[in-house]
Amino acid sequence: MHLPPARGPLSGWLISHLRDEPNTPCPPVTSDAPWADEDLQLALWCCYELHYRGFDDVAPEAEWDLDVLGFRASLERPWSDWLRMTYWRAVDGKPSQLLRELIDSDDGPPLAAYLQRRAGLDEFREFVLNRSVYQLKEADPHSFGIPRLDGATKAALVEIQADEYGGGRPQRMHAELFRTTMRWLDLDDSYGRYVPDVPAVTLALSNVMSYFGLHRRWTGALVGHLAALEMTSTLPNRRYAAGATRLGADPAATHYFTEHVEADAVHEQIAAHDLCDSYAADHPDSVPDILFGAACCLGLDNLFAQQLLSRWDSPRRKVAS
Repeated sequence: MHLPPARGPLSGWLISHLRDEPNTPCPPVTSDAPWADEDLQLALWCCYELHYRGFDDVAPEAEWDLDVLGFRASLERPWSDWLRMTYWRAVDGKPSQLLRELIDSDDGPPLAAYLQRRAGLDEFREFVLNRSVYQLKEADPHSFGIPRLDGATKAALVEIQADEYGGGRPQRMHAELFRTTMRWLDLDDSYGRYVPDVPAVTLALSNVMSYFGLHRRWTGALVGHLAALEMTSTLPNRRYAAGATRLGADPAATHYFTEHVEADAVHEQIAAHDLCDSYAADHPDSVPDILFGAACCLGLDNLFAQQLLSRWDSPRRKVAS
């Protein structure tokens, strides 16, 4: 994967710096709505990607370039300020119960229902294209939490992650199953291929996981984010599978979705009780962090759903959730 085209002065400065090209001074970072800021989210995604697979046209040593790390911190300030202002709340109690209350009270846009019943092939393709930015490295951001946990909490996270990575069978890795769905839709399944094409909110979905994963301070938010993913996965994936089947997908093309219907029904219990409750027992002050991570997961996913639905036929969006 090569560096994507810039979307403004922030990503432009970073890309020039990473390519060791003559460059202007680093521009100031300001943003009132960072989740929708194309320039900021792309720059942040590129900074984080240096800690994953990197770029073919960037030296591996750039991962620890002090100028890049300082620049990343300047990008994270308005991003984290907005996340905390929007999704942070003081809570106390048992995380598994609080997570269930948070999820039950969430009333986001009916994207899954639309894809199940109404979406055309082009719309389903656009959904999968956007999801590929994270799904082709599915589970990787949350795996940063493994060395930061102990005992039962670590065991719970590893149990979930082992399933995400196919239980030792490469063909069953969830990222590989997603590639099969992409190929059914005639999409390029190369890692990072569609980063230049997706909107800021799609990058934000991935960036919030990387932010939590790369900052030890936010380990509680990382496990809360994972719990929200697992606890809200079963029904949407059942609907995605039904929608893909309606559009002509065979069982291999829907396997990614059907796998999550079964696996995440089990993961839901592990994530809520064995992971989050156990983490809170070891870190009693972490409950607000856990709920913060979960709220970020739900809130950004709702923004993503609304942006996709707003691009499609407005009258047809009004379907039962």
